[in-house]
Amino acid sequence: MGPIVLAFVLAGLAWLLVAGSALRERYPAWFWYLTGYPSTALRVLVTWRKIARLNDLAVAHRPNRTLMGNLAVKGEPLRLLAPRLSFPRATPNGLSVVARLYPGQTPAPFIKAADALAHAWRAHAVRVTSPERGTVLLVATAVDPLQRPGRTSAPAALLSALVGALESGGAWVMDLRQVPHWLIVGATRSGKSTLLARLVAQLAPQPVALVGVDCKGGMELGLFEARLSALTTCRREAVAVLGALVVETQERMRTCRLAGARSIWELPENDRPVPVVVLVDELAELYLTDGTRDGKAEAEQCSSYLLRLAQLGAALGVHLVIAGQRVGSDLGPGVTALRAQLAGRICHRVNDPGTAEMALGDLNKDAVAVAQSITPAEAGVAVCTGSVEGWDRARSHLTTTEEAQEISGKHQKLTPHLPGVTKALEAAGGGEWP
Repeated sequence: MGPIVLAFVLAGLAWLLVAGSALRERYPAWFWYLTGYPSTALRVLVTWRKIARLNDLAVAHRPNRTLMGNLAVKGEPLRLLAPRLSFPRATPNGLSVVARLYPGQTPAPFIKAADALAHAWRAHAVRVTSPERGTVLLVATAVDPLQRPGRTSAPAALLSALVGALESGGAWVMDLRQVPHWLIVGATRSGKSTLLARLVAQLAPQPVALVGVDCKGGMELGLFEARLSALTTCRREAVAVLGALVVETQERMRTCRLAGARSIWELPENDRPVPVVVLVDELAELYLTDGTRDGKAEAEQCSSYLLRLAQLGAALGVHLVIAGQRVGSDLGPGVTALRAQLAGRICHRVNDPGTAEMALGDLNKDAVAVAQSITPAEAGVAVCTGSVEGWDRARSHLTTTEEAQEISGKHQKLTPHLPGVTKALEAAGGGEWP
């Protein structure tokens, strides 16, 4: 090969490397379609039979028992058949295949073998679901889509907040009209406070009332006080404000009954009361007591008021977003009853298995295991409800407290006045309405 030809070959290889790097950075999906998908699809087809045999996914049509004279012999059949696999279909961040089960097979062994499949296919993760009887859908993701989540968009709607991106690539939206009440759990520096800041920043420009319950002296929610219709900083004030909100829901209930409406959304727009979103930071502060009679009474009142708001609020425009580092049945039976009313669940990294179980255990056991696998390096990553399978991995968009404060101050004029709540807060010794 002459020096001129060699120079052209080297120049071409260098150009391909540069072009591939630029394609991977600017158009990662196309880079995956052109380079990663063909090799991964081939790897799936070549290794499937061996993986199925090693992980007990294969079956045999012949029985595993036979007679040798008068002696019954039991053993594994020599010819095992792997379930039929469809041709891998490319997705923007991986691929999916459908396995057709043989009679007697269930999806459970496939779920158990998800990690083995991910290692064999050199994928980031493999999600196993069963969309219909007799089939198992295996979805492999090439890289962690939440490591650098792209900015997604969602249609603007009242009481709807775009808070992040889903592992599937879609928008992570907290829609309080669709799911009225939410429970958010997470340890320190897991992303819980960032998610609350993002939620406040998304709701601040909307015609809604925000009420903060922060019994840690208002250290967290007090940063957004300019946009809050009320802020409580201790449990005494929380009891007064939550009680006033219960009275508010009862008044709205009477209004709807007189108008023949089943919810405030059926009322004429001019007669419709303003929606209220109650943000509770650190639920345990409302339930833990110092053993005194007054402390126990306040805790019981908070528990009763929150449960009442959760039961009545959905149709009356009063919504709860409750956050805590630790949420467990040891806080009292009221927590378990309240949890049942909070259909929306978000679980960041937690320090104890009980909190993950409380947040997701009654919905899906697999979601609990995934939530417990979140590492400290994955700040903002959470397992949330709302997908077709019942749960998803997601990551919130980074919204700093400074940004949320700026947005809150910018929309301070939109802050509705809640007379009953303001009066109750002032009577309990709280600050005046901003």
